[in-house]
Amino acid sequence: MTETDLASLYRHRFAEDERENKIRIWNVLCKDLFQSIVGDNKVVLDLACGYGEFINSIAAQKKYGVDLNPDSEKFVSRDVTLLKTAANRIPLEANSVDVVFTSNFLEHLKTKEACNEVFLEVKRVLNSGGKFIIMGPNIRYLAAKYWDFYDHHLPLSHLSLAEGLSQSGYRIERMIPRFLPYTTIKTLLPQHPSLVALYLKVPLVWSILGRQFLAVAIKPPIDA
Repeated sequence: MTETDLASLYRHRFAEDERENKIRIWNVLCKDLFQSIVGDNKVVLDLACGYGEFINSIAAQKKYGVDLNPDSEKFVSRDVTLLKTAANRIPLEANSVDVVFTSNFLEHLKTKEACNEVFLEVKRVLNSGGKFIIMGPNIRYLAAKYWDFYDHHLPLSHLSLAEGLSQSGYRIERMIPRFLPYTTIKTLLPQHPSLVALYLKVPLVWSILGRQFLAVAIKPPIDA
């Protein structure tokens, strides 16, 4: 898919009037959950950062966004260094990033081999002990809805994701099979920031409404 195709597809998929609500949701997600996972004063990279909802909201010492969509530069904050590159060719030095985050990206890769390349590239840029945080649709709980998007290719469950990460040398620190609903935008499920905050405080509800996995994988320290 070309850069022009990417821009056109996502302009069609995400209406402008929905963006403000997405930003509010991600502000809550970062403040109430992801910031504690990321930690303070870290170098953070958002892989396939899209319109920057996560990377704009997270507090970090230094921020990178990676995306091929030319529209991304219109939306990421000025404190984000945008790298217009493929996810398996990140132009950063080895061991230079503390945390890599990605949301709803892996399903767009066409093969397991391509996914392995991304896992290894992320591991290369991560510091020893660095975190790879992954959120995405869990094929086990989505059935046919997974294929409602034209650019979905690679179906992953929380179990296959864990296997792939382990095979690439990561240690799984946390795996939540059911985290967020599949989408919080075009649905009656939590959208208002106060409802999102409440949802995050009640993990029991995740097991009912959640359709996306949340994984935290660690690049093992050298002496581990």
